[in-house]
Amino acid sequence: MTHSTRLALAARIQELYDTPAGARLAGDAEQIVNMLLALLEAGEARAAERGEDGAWRAVPWVKQGILVAFRAGRTVEHGPRGPGSFAYLDKHTIPLRVLTEADAVRTVPGGSSIRRGAFIAQGVVCMPPMFINVGAYVGAGTMIDSHALVGSCAQIGERVHLSAAAQIGGVLEPINAAPVILEDDVIVGGNCGVYEGTIVREKAVLGAGVVLTRGTPVHDLVREQVYRAAGERPLEIPAGAVVVPGARAVRSVWGAAHGLSLQTPVIVKYRDAKTDVATALENWLR
Repeated sequence: MTHSTRLALAARIQELYDTPAGARLAGDAEQIVNMLLALLEAGEARAAERGEDGAWRAVPWVKQGILVAFRAGRTVEHGPRGPGSFAYLDKHTIPLRVLTEADAVRTVPGGSSIRRGAFIAQGVVCMPPMFINVGAYVGAGTMIDSHALVGSCAQIGERVHLSAAAQIGGVLEPINAAPVILEDDVIVGGNCGVYEGTIVREKAVLGAGVVLTRGTPVHDLVREQVYRAAGERPLEIPAGAVVVPGARAVRSVWGAAHGLSLQTPVIVKYRDAKTDVATALENWLR
């Protein structure tokens, strides 16, 4: 996509997005939506981009375009009825994406779904049932295990492993809010939840059951620091950090008297050769 084409598309999406509530969208709305979804699927547009300074920033016009897709859509029945068929009701502008052998993506049978407007790189493995929402980006060689979710606009790097029941939250509004980011070679354990724009830097490992949100303080035992989100800055997990579920004591008199504690993730080490050996088994499954 040329720079001029990008600017023209962004400007038209802005006009459609600014159409007053209740007013009918212009006749080219569906065409514009289809253009955007095609660019997202090709990886030529993304809902968030990493700058030269390493910071991730949302791309507002892309998120606006996805919201226009919902507004322009009618809820219709998709798919055939009958034994063994898969019929569902959704917006006609954002149906499920149809992959072909040329996409070089493994989708093991059993109920997985990928929505239109999601980029799925070659070598991605999808174990059933899992779901990838519109605007998401999934890098090459990533494995998405059973019951895992990649939310709208979430950005997943290369060779990431999302273990069973991992939940990667999505975000469409506010349009300036960056989505969840998992950089290359991140390992996400089973039943983890990563939400509200959290950034997990490359090669970090989240142990089973870790939950990360904007309100979650993360205690680093190695560097003796506490990481928090603040203002527009999201929670960020350092590169190579190994994070496990932990607890911190409640300090109030009543809470201490009852032995109460609060859940908090703890960085217990940084990735080393021993960690790499423990996570290497998945390569045989790709």
